Amino acid sequence: MGLFIQISQFIVSLGLLILLHEFGHFITARMFKIRVDKFYMFFDFLFPLPGVLNFALFKKKVGDTEYGIGWFPMGGYVQIAGMIDESLDTEQMNKPAEPWEFRAHPAWQRLIVMLGGIIVNILLAFIIYAMVLFTWGEKKIPMTQLKDGISCMDSLGTSVGFKTGDKIISVDGKPIEYFDDLRIEILLGHKVQIDRQGQNIEIALPQDFLDQLAKTDNFGFISSRMPAYFMGFPDSSINKGVSLLAGDRVVGFNDTIKFKYHDELLTEVKNHKGENVILNIIRKEQAVNIPIKVSEKGKLEMFFANKYDDIEAFGGFTYERKKFGFLESFPAGVALTFDRLNFYVRQFKMIFTPSTGAYKHLSGFDGMRKMFGDEWVWEDFWTRTAFLSVVLAFMNLLPIPALDGGHVVFTLYEMITRRTPSLKVLTYAQYIGMAFLLFLMLYANLNDVFHFFK
Repeated sequence: MGLFIQISQFIVSLGLLILLHEFGHFITARMFKIRVDKFYMFFDFLFPLPGVLNFALFKKKVGDTEYGIGWFPMGGYVQIAGMIDESLDTEQMNKPAEPWEFRAHPAWQRLIVMLGGIIVNILLAFIIYAMVLFTWGEKKIPMTQLKDGISCMDSLGTSVGFKTGDKIISVDGKPIEYFDDLRIEILLGHKVQIDRQGQNIEIALPQDFLDQLAKTDNFGFISSRMPAYFMGFPDSSINKGVSLLAGDRVVGFNDTIKFKYHDELLTEVKNHKGENVILNIIRKEQAVNIPIKVSEKGKLEMFFANKYDDIEAFGGFTYERKKFGFLESFPAGVALTFDRLNFYVRQFKMIFTPSTGAYKHLSGFDGMRKMFGDEWVWEDFWTRTAFLSVVLAFMNLLPIPALDGGHVVFTLYEMITRRTPSLKVLTYAQYIGMAFLLFLMLYANLNDVFHFFK
């Protein structure tokens, strides 16, 4: 059921973004009285081969425009009269230009039409982020809440040089204000400055750290130190039936061994394999002792709270919360959009820096699907949709023929040189761009398949 919800969120989000992106081209074209022959959600051909498997799941012509849903879910397109696009329809281009054609309009109007989809994606991100902030506000974990530093129980984190108890001062000299930003700053950084028991130490991250991390499929290489709040037992637990209650905080063993955090419990319990111990807990501010068994593998076989909302509810820490009024949510939404864009551009650079090894983990549809949770939480859904809208805007602005950015480059060339690129140049550029995009699509999605069976 969780996988179905995850896939459903991805399809709804991507479908909405594609539809609105293409609407951006459609509405700007119509604004300048340029005819739009087709408006399609998904492709009605085998992209990037416009003459192969041409059929639509649904289509209806209204006025001059055929609206439809294609069968190939790679994206969508609008076919604008008098323009070389994904359909590669050059028949009309060999005739004299008509007043309602794209090529008959001034370059500045054509530039706006080409940027229409990108503009809509950016505006959509502004609006979604603003409404998310207005509706739910913003909650973050200040680094000051990590009074005893981070927890590092992961082998990759320890191999790099992190230790439980380290207090992160900065990454590449930039102070980190919130734990929410810490892991991504480390992933995109080079050097981490830490305070280890009062001593300042600098950890140099390996260039291929992201590659190493992606291979483990575990981005929790460090975490905040969490109190050990009991949540429940698995059905197969040797301790199932013991009178523990959700929210009980484990603080020691046998009245002699004391600890504050879950990582300390995990370390200590390994010293009691196969033993019966007394679990010292705090229940509603009262000390309670519970007899319990430790498995031969050194585990208590119970679940502990690992979601920040649960830990805050039990009193383990406090989020920093900020509410936004309707008007102030809009500038905050703009700021958040550009913050997410900056993050994505930094990530994009790493993919195209061979030494990082990030290109090996370029992901396709399955990677985007994993962005969504296995529960339909509206705040998370809209936040991820806004981020995908930012990604779609950036990717379409790249100067690659077949993308909006490629058309923008040719239009700017015409505006600067006063010379129109030939039909032959535009057609071949479109072929090359579509072939390149097909290669990237296949590479990214085959990566997903490879990692699934690995």
